[in-house]
Amino acid sequence: MSDTAEQRSGGIVRFLRDLVIILVVAFLISFLLKTFLVRSFYIPSQSMELTLQVNDRILVNQLVPDVVDVQRGDIVVFQDPGGWLYPKANPTTPGPIGSVLQAVGLAADTSHEYVVKRVIGVGGDHVTCCDADGRIQVNGVPLDEPYIVIPPGEPKASAIDFDVVVPEGSVWVLGDNRYSSKDSRYNQDQPGKGFVPESEIVGRAFVLNWPLERFGLLNRPESTFTGVDEAREG
Repeated sequence: MSDTAEQRSGGIVRFLRDLVIILVVAFLISFLLKTFLVRSFYIPSQSMELTLQVNDRILVNQLVPDVVDVQRGDIVVFQDPGGWLYPKANPTTPGPIGSVLQAVGLAADTSHEYVVKRVIGVGGDHVTCCDADGRIQVNGVPLDEPYIVIPPGEPKASAIDFDVVVPEGSVWVLGDNRYSSKDSRYNQDQPGKGFVPESEIVGRAFVLNWPLERFGLLNRPESTFTGVDEAREG
């Protein structure tokens, strides 16, 4: 074999070797990110419209709540506390490649074990609905919720009245599409009484990353909860 042929052969081997190393490192980094920092989920229902729509993909910060506290207004992903999700007659399962990509965090989790809602009350909060203007109150402070969807002609932010005090270490969550969301209100007959233990929270959604035309940060609506902490302390 000529020197040129040997060099070409050696170049191909080095290229393939480098490609394998790059792929292994990429999968390892992705796996570590999924395990400790960021995870991808898809949105299967209309309960969070118009903020999140069916088949949207979101990135979730897994440092919440173990390292960073969960806060009112956060959109969180959590495991079904029990009885929240309707059983799927024909659950979708990814193929072998899809399963591997989900395992290392390169594809959105499409399992039916998780719920996406917005945190309205945290431990110690007194959450009620509704005041004379149809608004939800937290610690006696009425909320101005620009993100919610209410059908025309409906006067209240919730079709169900409720009056709860959130236990420490738990949260009270609602969907933005208030009249099409099976959330804390509808699960008060379950063992957890509608509250979601923080230990069940996978993390906080912080980016809508698909479809690209709707790419953007999922920011917390700070002004909605202005005065709520002070009201509780008072």
